[in-house]
Amino acid sequence: MGSAEGIFGRLREKDEVAWTAMVTCYVQNARPKEALETFERMQRAGFAIDEVSLVGAISAAAQLGTGKWAHWVRDVAERVGIVEDNVVVGSAMIDMYGKCGFIDEAYAVFNSMKERNVYSYSAMISGLAAHGRAGEAINMFQEMVGKTSIEPNWVTFIGLLTACSHARKVEEGRYYFSLMKDEYNITPSDDHYVCVVDLLGRAGLMEEALDFVKAMPIEPCAGVWGALLGACRIHRNTTIAQIAANRLFELEPNGVGNYVLLSNIYASAGMWSEVSDVRKLMRERGLKKTPSTSWLETKDGRAHQFFAGDNRHPRSREIKDALEEILRRLKDDGYKPVLSSIVYDVDDDEKERILKGHSEKLAVAFGVLMTEVGEMIRIMKNLRMCEDCHVVMRMVSKVMRREIVVRDNMRFHHFQNGECSCGGFW
Repeated sequence: MGSAEGIFGRLREKDEVAWTAMVTCYVQNARPKEALETFERMQRAGFAIDEVSLVGAISAAAQLGTGKWAHWVRDVAERVGIVEDNVVVGSAMIDMYGKCGFIDEAYAVFNSMKERNVYSYSAMISGLAAHGRAGEAINMFQEMVGKTSIEPNWVTFIGLLTACSHARKVEEGRYYFSLMKDEYNITPSDDHYVCVVDLLGRAGLMEEALDFVKAMPIEPCAGVWGALLGACRIHRNTTIAQIAANRLFELEPNGVGNYVLLSNIYASAGMWSEVSDVRKLMRERGLKKTPSTSWLETKDGRAHQFFAGDNRHPRSREIKDALEEILRRLKDDGYKPVLSSIVYDVDDDEKERILKGHSEKLAVAFGVLMTEVGEMIRIMKNLRMCEDCHVVMRMVSKVMRREIVVRDNMRFHHFQNGECSCGGFW
């Protein structure tokens, strides 16, 4: 990227191709903010916006995952008249809105498109799956294969299998995996195998999941073993966890999340000697746990970031006071802290203190301060939400009368009136 930036900067004359290439390069190198800034500069310089440059900007907004940029890019697309009449831009827009947490807006774009292709349907199916709307994802697949001449591709089935996995639809998942191979002659990729292992593991079919991995016709990738290890956390299966973790330590020796996950599984089982061994291994390899981070976008488009136990926000004292008041009201409504969410060997008071400092709790307290009754709070998180925070979000949506959308590293959760779109299964 440094060389690309240097060449771009030295160009005496920059045309649409040069600008578009730069936007695309930033997107492909996971630098979405620079991509959008370059796209803005391209517009200010008076160059025409075409399908390719617009798709680059849409992809960048999808990577950022914020409403501010998603809506801004949509405005640009409508201003230049490229949405409903362009299947490529429309498909990218569906993907963007789904990844930014606006699944209903994604649906609106899908319904407005005059032409749809396999990418449009696949983006919509994947978006619905990520938002816990498995039934709608399956219905959309059935509409595609039953009412159109469009055939699914390998991406379509990843979305479909993900939907089945997140909704505990085991039999449906098995059926679609077989359909993909037998009816559409699609050879399963690593991603498909990850989905099936995740499907079986989440449903508690741990031995079947392990047998499935052992029987794979290709060498299982890290994602497959990671899905199995994740299922072990849900079902506290230390035996299979050790098998999966050992393979992951070989495939991803610096993947700190794998060590943390195994340590947490051992801790949940009270195996403190094994916890100590894993943490010692982490120290020997110079690995440090990724800090938990949540961020929230306010109405003015500003992003506010929170870390676990954070005191750096300028309104930190006010936020913590608000959180104490929220938790007091939740306890009046029956809330009891899920102390098992803390995997440290400390007393219950210390566990409750640690739980209060979780980044998403600080974010939701700030969100309550910044919104009115009936408004929506959107939170993004870099790690999986713990069970206690999930309970808190669910109860806050009811007691504080807010709709809350949380995207963790697994999926979107939509909390409303004390219920979550995941149904407690995530």
